[in-house]
Amino acid sequence: MRADRGFSLLEALVAMVVLAGAGMALFAWINASLVSLRRVEEANARNEAIANVVEYLQVVNPMLTPRGSAKFGTYEIEWNASPTTATIDGSGYSGISLYRLGLYDTVVKAAKPADPAWFEIKLSLIGFQRTRSVVTTP
Repeated sequence: MRADRGFSLLEALVAMVVLAGAGMALFAWINASLVSLRRVEEANARNEAIANVVEYLQVVNPMLTPRGSAKFGTYEIEWNASPTTATIDGSGYSGISLYRLGLYDTVVKAAKPADPAWFEIKLSLIGFQRTRSVVTTP
């Protein structure tokens, strides 16, 4: 009859220890998942920003604007371009073109208010400058 009356103190303590161990393991797993999720979100934000920067710099002519900055919502970029090659005359269908061309190595640094050195990328861009005009003959 004595065994039918309920749990002993020892059985209750063992059950609480097992439950606490399972709860701690669950908490550690959730915490690790949240940390991983934050890393993935940060990597996605950085990749999206890199795509925006590359797209933006497609319209920047490093021969005319070798240095500059631009603001993109929550972050800002600065670029500095230096010539890799000497400038050369471009060529067209009828010989020398109207432009001089050069290859530029461009270093782009992005900064956020919370992270002033968020990322840095290096791009090779083509610079151009019109040096000749079209001569028409009557």
